[in-house]
Amino acid sequence: MRKALVVGIDFYENINHLKGCVNDAYAIKQVLDRHGDGTKNFDVSLEIATSAESSINRKDLKNKIEELFNDQCDIALFYFSGHGYIENTGGYLITSDCKDGDDGLPMNDLLQIVGQSKASNKVIILDCCHAGIMGKLSPQEDKSILTEGTTILTASSENQYAIEEGGNGIFTNLFVDAMNGSVANLVGDITPGSIYAHIDQSLGAWEQRPIFKTNVRSFITLRKVQPPISLSDLKKITELFPEKGQEFKLDPTFEPTSDKPNKENIAKFELLQKYNRINLVVPIGAEHMYFSAMESKSCKLTILGEHYWDLITKDRI
Repeated sequence: MRKALVVGIDFYENINHLKGCVNDAYAIKQVLDRHGDGTKNFDVSLEIATSAESSINRKDLKNKIEELFNDQCDIALFYFSGHGYIENTGGYLITSDCKDGDDGLPMNDLLQIVGQSKASNKVIILDCCHAGIMGKLSPQEDKSILTEGTTILTASSENQYAIEEGGNGIFTNLFVDAMNGSVANLVGDITPGSIYAHIDQSLGAWEQRPIFKTNVRSFITLRKVQPPISLSDLKKITELFPEKGQEFKLDPTFEPTSDKPNKENIAKFELLQKYNRINLVVPIGAEHMYFSAMESKSCKLTILGEHYWDLITKDRI
């Protein structure tokens, strides 16, 4: 069972309203709902505050968080987009009813709820200012305290603001882009680590810096999308390359447009060309696979190809 609580707060009774947090929440819900093939992914509870009638107060938010993390589910994921606040006592998630920053939900309370959770994996995603303090007991602490199975991904460091652009948070836009498949591996898995790498690379040194903290034995898959190659074709890489460092010898019989094409070799060459397109195989001494075949040269595994060769050989995929 995979559960997610997604919260977006634009409406505030006593402080400045926000404009993109509800949009962010809708975007996150949509990408969490289902895998790339349309099958069910997370059961998502969406909580948004757009007006006084739909406002979200501190107690309601805490109750919803406790309900999320109290279940013995495989993954419990919490996403928050709204105002954040920090002072010498720690960080706070600001709800619609707040007047001062420290009357919001303390991130330490959230950390404690997560620490006591029965869920196998706990994921916290915060798109708010100063969110990078999440996991630390106080701004004076140098260490983060995470129970096993916990992952935290935040839009900015504890001293930075989270920026909106075009009606959405920059961080959330990059997160959704990653979840839509831009960081999927060759079997279609998207993990928190690959999402962070995508966001980190997309934001420059002078922009808000995302923060990633985790205490897990292995990365979980947050979403699956259509892989660029079928698993059955991927596994044939060990048949074409029985040894990892081996070169595959080509000749014109592998190319269907040559004078003497061979049906069996053509099938192998089509697979090798698939590998080439996803950077698993490269031609040796030729610019393209076509010329490698027509000029009777060879091809070999790339570093990435050797990595997947190892995974298949060790029955890891």
